[in-house]
Amino acid sequence: MIHYNVKIDAFEGPLDLLLHLINRLEIDIYDIPVAQITEQYLIYIKTMSELKLDIASEFLVMAATLLAIKSKMLLPKHEEELDDLDSEINYEEDPRDELVERLIEYRKYKEAALDLKSLEEERGLMYTKPPSDLSDFAKDKQPEKTELNVTLYDMLAAFQKLLRRKKLQRPMATKIARQEISIEARMTEIMNELKHIKGRKNFNDLFPIAAKEHIVVTFLAVLELIKRKEIDVEQHENFGDIFVHAVKEGAEGLGNS
Repeated sequence: MIHYNVKIDAFEGPLDLLLHLINRLEIDIYDIPVAQITEQYLIYIKTMSELKLDIASEFLVMAATLLAIKSKMLLPKHEEELDDLDSEINYEEDPRDELVERLIEYRKYKEAALDLKSLEEERGLMYTKPPSDLSDFAKDKQPEKTELNVTLYDMLAAFQKLLRRKKLQRPMATKIARQEISIEARMTEIMNELKHIKGRKNFNDLFPIAAKEHIVVTFLAVLELIKRKEIDVEQHENFGDIFVHAVKEGAEGLGNS
């Protein structure tokens, strides 16, 4: 007894069935043996008919197409005699070309559909909910300082961004009066600024003068103040703005190393 595992709509169309046969028989899609594939296709159609499954008309049309291609392939090929070198050469088209193009195009969309289905299943494993208002829970909670461990490399990155910004903002033509300023003097100015505002200051705001010499001196002064633990730096989020503020314990003793 022969058992058939039948699934309704197992093949979405005749092209789907043909691709199945090509893959099962390990046939080169660009060189389809029409006689073999037609025989296997008709066996499937006959089996579906014996199982009293509704066969769509498109399956029957494809069967007729395969038989037509098979007939053309069986016809003898006559070589055309050329009367002279100027005569026009006629190349006969392969009767399988149109079918191969349709199969390749169908396979491309079928593979894309499988990729989309995989993405759909992956997305189906994710569950989301709309954002909730948690302001009532945060009323009495004091904001905590986030320790992001600002390193020297973070300071250098901020300095590079500052230099680029200053360069873009610099006027096309300007006169710069050279004014020497020491690192110690700039350190004193920075500490006085922080004491005056009694809070934190954006790192970029410590560079009001666009002159390169002043920018470099200011940056070195900031690094020295950090080293002496007279100022502290903080960053609320990665790659966010850096803020500086005076350390209460060291705000009075600038000269202590």
